[in-house]
Amino acid sequence: MRYTEKQIEKYQRQRYITFLEKVTKNLFKMFRDEKTTQEQFLTKFTELKKKLDEQVSIQLDSEYHQQMKDYINRLNLEVESEFVLDDIREANMTLLNRLQKLKNGTSYKKDKHKHKEKNQDWG
Repeated sequence: MRYTEKQIEKYQRQRYITFLEKVTKNLFKMFRDEKTTQEQFLTKFTELKKKLDEQVSIQLDSEYHQQMKDYINRLNLEVESEFVLDDIREANMTLLNRLQKLKNGTSYKKDKHKHKEKNQDWG
């Protein structure tokens, strides 16, 4: 069975987005864990970044996905220069929390559930 170009593109897109989310989740876990050393962080991050670079790069339409990619690239630049993990831990946890809020803010909620007081006299 041969896959169409559209199916292949959709698969690559989903795979890239899933991997971006995997990278950000791993980063958050490493920043949250106080026992993570700078060497452990560097090895894990370089490994994840290398695998991300091997993925087929795609055009990201969502603001959330675009900001995830930008965050990873900025962190890569920061890691390449001199840094102390404890100094950048809090700032990066804040940035990762903002990314999560951006993701959760776009979740769908029906209008009828947003305005409960509007329909209170119904029954």
